[in-house]
Amino acid sequence: MTRSEYCCFMLIVLLAGCLCLGGQQAAQSAAPEGTAKPAKADRLFKEQTKHTRHEITINGRSIAYTATVGTMMLKRDFEEPTAYIFYIAYTKDDVKDSGRRPVTFSFNGGPGSSSVWLHMGLLGPRRVRMAESGQAPPPPYSTEDNAYCLLDKTDLVFVDPVSTGFSRVMPGGDPKQFHGYKKDIHAVAQFIRRYVTRFERWGSPKFLIGESYGTTRAAGLCNYLQNAHGMNLNGVLLISAALAFQAFDPSPGNDLPYLLTLPSMTATAWFHNQLDDKLQADLGAAMEAAEAFALGDYARVLLMGDAAGAELVGRTAAGLARFTGLSKEYVLQANLRISVPRFAKELLREKRRTIGRLDSRLTGMDADAAGEGYEYDPAMAAVIPPYTACFNDYIRRELGWESDLAYEIFNFHVHPWDFSPFINRYVDVTPELREAMTKNQALKLFVASGYFDLGTPYLATRYAVNHLGLEPGLRDHVTIKHYRAGHMMYTDLESLRQLHGDIAAFMDAVLEENTKGVDHAN
Repeated sequence: MTRSEYCCFMLIVLLAGCLCLGGQQAAQSAAPEGTAKPAKADRLFKEQTKHTRHEITINGRSIAYTATVGTMMLKRDFEEPTAYIFYIAYTKDDVKDSGRRPVTFSFNGGPGSSSVWLHMGLLGPRRVRMAESGQAPPPPYSTEDNAYCLLDKTDLVFVDPVSTGFSRVMPGGDPKQFHGYKKDIHAVAQFIRRYVTRFERWGSPKFLIGESYGTTRAAGLCNYLQNAHGMNLNGVLLISAALAFQAFDPSPGNDLPYLLTLPSMTATAWFHNQLDDKLQADLGAAMEAAEAFALGDYARVLLMGDAAGAELVGRTAAGLARFTGLSKEYVLQANLRISVPRFAKELLREKRRTIGRLDSRLTGMDADAAGEGYEYDPAMAAVIPPYTACFNDYIRRELGWESDLAYEIFNFHVHPWDFSPFINRYVDVTPELREAMTKNQALKLFVASGYFDLGTPYLATRYAVNHLGLEPGLRDHVTIKHYRAGHMMYTDLESLRQLHGDIAAFMDAVLEENTKGVDHAN
């Protein structure tokens, strides 16, 4: 994959999507449409909140809660505001001491993605109604009560970084001051510090949960919160993690991603019934065999490069063909290096179908069956319209927020993203995470991956976690879980159930172990 392909990949990976809801400047100056109530111009750039009361049943128990929709200004020292962050918070009512109740801050990635995916797919009290396996139902789309909402465990705060969602720079400001790895972390950290202070949550157990590039942000953020604001966290949860980019960014001289993506290709071929009878009989056994081959014979040949003889290359090509469902001839033509776009186009080429990158169970149709790579990611095509429609309806009709701005589900205008200090090298935030977990030895880590995710493959995530460099006594502070679903594993109903149970168990264990003797509000 070339660097330009990689940039496109990162746009897609973090639930970017092929449907951008308009640029930031255009959104700020958009005229009212239809019969929507026009927002007053002066309210766009002032801190404001809107509160509504609701009730939901979780595990047979009715929970009353308050939804707070608001904006919070970001300032440089004591100067005039530079931008405002849009957020949605859900807090349980009738809590004896809200200042001691756990609070979780959630965001997605991109860079350029709003927080809508985790909000309305996994954590929040309302979720987008999808088909059981994660496919989109026919429009119009609808929401339903989320029986797997985490409000029974923790209050929830969904954060839209600057230039995403309804978050904006102040008039005349430069959005680029927020469009970068460090810049973004500083802004989100300032929001968290101000929220914790304003709503008296310094005494609360605190968690972060991020998805995709949101996991990159979370790793840097937990360390920055410690060092800059003296704020230690109880837990960090990473969904479809992107920690060490070398593990999934193939380029000349970097063969590592080919090895680490192979078992996910095996899972994909298994789902589409493209493996031999023995491998097709058991997914778990097939993936275990694929891992052994990837880290054994396949790794050896790629490390040898041109020194590998024709016989060894031929045997490896046969093995690679077996675990990918591709022909040996195609594998040899690709020099044993199968990129994700090529695999997505080739696997079902004879059926004139492509497969999804973020959820390889889903299929698409291109204009023709020739060529390399696909026209669109059917996984993104399945989720963007339902989430876009449902959020825009929900925020206005149920939560009462009035705004003529376009809610930036994903904003391409944040690019080019400033990846300083990772210049002329791969992005790798594992040292940040290691430092945070070493300084705060009570910090626990939860990592979730989908088997059918070709964007952030599960073995690439495991590789990054295994290279955190933690001391032996801290290694059991990491919990890794896998699901038979894609990048957004929560769009699959069975995986949603499992993921919710795993997260709830993780939080319970963290709070029991790390905060013994502290009476947390229910």
